[in-house]
Amino acid sequence: MQLADFIAGSVGGAFGVAVGHPLDTVKVKMQTQRKFSGVWQCIHSTYRIEGVYGFYKGMSMPITTVSVSSSVVFGTYRNILQVFHQLSFKSADAPSAKLHIFLSGLAGGIAQVSVMSPADIVKVRLQCQTEAYEGSDLKARPKYRGPMHCLFTIAREEGVLGLYRGAGALALRDGPSFATYFLVYNTVCEWLSPDNYSQPVEKKTDWKVVMFAGGLSGMCGWCIGTPMDVIKARLQTDGMDKRRYRGLFHCIRESVRIEGPGVLFKGLVLNCIRAFPVNMAVFVMYELVLSLIRTDS
Repeated sequence: MQLADFIAGSVGGAFGVAVGHPLDTVKVKMQTQRKFSGVWQCIHSTYRIEGVYGFYKGMSMPITTVSVSSSVVFGTYRNILQVFHQLSFKSADAPSAKLHIFLSGLAGGIAQVSVMSPADIVKVRLQCQTEAYEGSDLKARPKYRGPMHCLFTIAREEGVLGLYRGAGALALRDGPSFATYFLVYNTVCEWLSPDNYSQPVEKKTDWKVVMFAGGLSGMCGWCIGTPMDVIKARLQTDGMDKRRYRGLFHCIRESVRIEGPGVLFKGLVLNCIRAFPVNMAVFVMYELVLSLIRTDS
C-alpha cells in the first residue's frame, strides 16, 4: 500500500478548499435559490447582505473533511491503479492503461462519499441559510449557528441518515467526475512531457505541465459532474423549510419540468472557472508533497 498518496492527497485537498470556497458558495446559492439571475448578481447580493464572511460560510467543516476525503480519493486511486499494474504484469516504468486509470479514479470518487457526504450537507446548508429566512429580520437568530451545531441539528431533526441526504447523487457525481479527472490529468501529462512521463511523480516534475493538466482536469471533471451536483445540492437543502422532493429521480424530474433541461447545468461556467485554479493548486501541492516524501524516504 502506498501511504504517501494518502498524505499528499490530504494536503492538496485542504489547499484546494481554501482557494475555491468563495466561488463554491456562489455556485451553491445559484443552484438552489431561484432568486439569483446571474453570477454577478449573486456575488453582489451576498456581499451586500452578508459581507465578505458570507463567501466563507461553512468552510471550516470542508477544509478538515475534504483533506480526509481527498486523502481517500488519491490513496484509493493510486493503490487500485497499482493493483491493475501488477495484474497486467507490466514493468514498474510502464505507463498505466487508460481504462485502468479511469476505473481507479471511479473507485476513488465513490470511496470518499462516506466521508464527504455529512460534511458536504453541512457546508451546503450553511451556505444557503439565508434562503430559509428570506423576508424575515436579517438580525434574527439563524437556525444553524455553526458547523457542529448544524451537524447535530440535522442528525436530531432528520436522523443520522439525514446526514447522507443526496449521497446517491454525490456518488453519481464524484465517481464519473474523478474518473474523468485522473484520466485527463494523466493523458495531458503524457502528451506534454512524453520524454519524462511514465508516472509524473516518479520522474522529473515539469511544474508548468502539472499546473495546466491539473486545472484542465478539474474543468473536465466538473463538465461531467455538474448535473448531479445540482441535484445533490437541491436534495441536501430540501427540508430546510419544507420538503419538495421524494428522492433522486423525483428531484431530477421536477427540476427539469419546472426549469427546463438547462437547470442541470446551472453553475457549470462558475464550476469551470473555479476548477482551474483550485485543481491546479491541488495537483501542485499533491505532487510537491509526494516528491518530498519520496526524496526523504
